[in-house]
Amino acid sequence: MTASFFVAFATFFATVGVADIAFIFAGLTRNYSAQQRFAAATRGVLVATGILLFFSFVGNLILEVFGITLPALRVAGGILLLLIAIDMVFARHTGGTGTTTEEEAEGMTREDISVFPLAMPLLAGAGSISAVILFTTGARTDVEFWIVVAALLATLFLAWLALLVAIPIQRVLGLTGMSVVTRVVGILLTALAVQFVFDGVRESGVLG
Repeated sequence: MTASFFVAFATFFATVGVADIAFIFAGLTRNYSAQQRFAAATRGVLVATGILLFFSFVGNLILEVFGITLPALRVAGGILLLLIAIDMVFARHTGGTGTTTEEEAEGMTREDISVFPLAMPLLAGAGSISAVILFTTGARTDVEFWIVVAALLATLFLAWLALLVAIPIQRVLGLTGMSVVTRVVGILLTALAVQFVFDGVRESGVLG
């Protein structure tokens, strides 16, 4: 059970983008006061939590409606996570775990960035939503399901803390430090993504 928690936590940590979210948030709120930054961070995390919990509870229903099998979801989710991991390892900035350049520019013009782009797509983006559906639909027991949910909530709490200390983290780690953290997490996520693809192919029976 402990292993299930840490596997889910590591995946959510990478797809939510906890490692580099401080930099993006610091840039978007550079003209905010400490009180405004706290309010934006709290609202953003709460909205993202609602979005991701929604997909965690209706994931099976979504698969049934669209006729998607769990092995197919494992392969698709694994491929998506692999693309995100490659971006992390090579420090490429795309919309997989954060905002695109266009979204970030639009966010700069908004007075309240808590819903867009912070909650979505920065926190609850394509990668994190896919990971949530993948893990919750793959849970074999109720206990395993709630372990996944606990890992998700722990990740979002950690993201909230990262947002609150965005400026200090940016000053302490610097660009080099954050790049190292992102690359290490990316390497781990790469291996996990490949494992998802292997499991999906094996469970599908296409190889006999």
